[in-house]
Amino acid sequence: MYMYQIFKDFLENKERICIIQAENPDGDSLGSAIALDYLLKDKEISLYCPVDIPKYLRYFTDWSRVTNEFDFKADGYIIVDTAAEILLSKLLDDTAIRNRLYSMPVLVIDHHETEDDISFPHDAIIETRPACAEVIYRVAKELNYEIDKTVAEAVFQGILSDTLGLTSDSVTDETFEIAAELTRLGANISELEDRRREFMKKSPRILDYKADLIKRIEYHLEGELATVHIPWDDIREYSDEYNPNVLILEEMRLVEGVKVAVAIKTYPDGKLTGKIRCSLGTPIADKIAGYFGGGGHPYAAGFRTYDTTYDEVIRELIKLIPELTINE
Repeated sequence: MYMYQIFKDFLENKERICIIQAENPDGDSLGSAIALDYLLKDKEISLYCPVDIPKYLRYFTDWSRVTNEFDFKADGYIIVDTAAEILLSKLLDDTAIRNRLYSMPVLVIDHHETEDDISFPHDAIIETRPACAEVIYRVAKELNYEIDKTVAEAVFQGILSDTLGLTSDSVTDETFEIAAELTRLGANISELEDRRREFMKKSPRILDYKADLIKRIEYHLEGELATVHIPWDDIREYSDEYNPNVLILEEMRLVEGVKVAVAIKTYPDGKLTGKIRCSLGTPIADKIAGYFGGGGHPYAAGFRTYDTTYDEVIRELIKLIPELTINE
């Protein structure tokens, strides 16, 4: 496929590649980055993320290869799992990094329906698929790269993460076919899940915090919208041990009557981030996120805003969601 040939052309005459995750790393972005690291055996590879990899993702083999030190000596840069410039703001706020990305070859690999709005010159491989890791698998398969057990595990973990264990609405028959092939290549879903669950264990302190978060959930629109505020003090105290969004969002989404769950973090610099999960039958998460300048999947998405407040976002959500559900 011609689009996949872009990948091969991009790598030509390059010896050193830096693979970049956005500032909201998740299992798919991490799995995608590690899979590329394993695939490109003939290159010198560095893995970069502007924030630390959360502890709950450290069940990935070689997660520690990801560093906060940007590789200014790379011949080219591959950005995985996003084509939204707002999710690269930490990079672009750094003048040296910004200048490097504007002046060097960049390839974007993504799977979201969100429009590619990256302003610096770049090539792109963007397909609407359940996970970015699935796109990378397809590229590798089409171009006859060796997909060994290590690559298969990283790809499978990325897919499992973004599809909630192959249960999300985005999963297709092709995804299951890929899962079968990855299993044949040595990726054992049971072993991967056991590893993930071991790292998902919570300390008594985190369990107490989760109980507090549950008590703070607010319901709007006759119970169809559930929101929770995660202020900076919480982020500072708990995020290193466990991401509050991950801790509470699925619980909120599974409350009877809830169609949309939103966890909102607020920061002292005026930044506000929102993570959205929607229940089956309400595929509007990407539209909600898009309203605030973000993006994602119909059932899972996120956004980032500046110079607004939690209360203002709640008011906008209360006005927006009925309009979107009526149109659905």
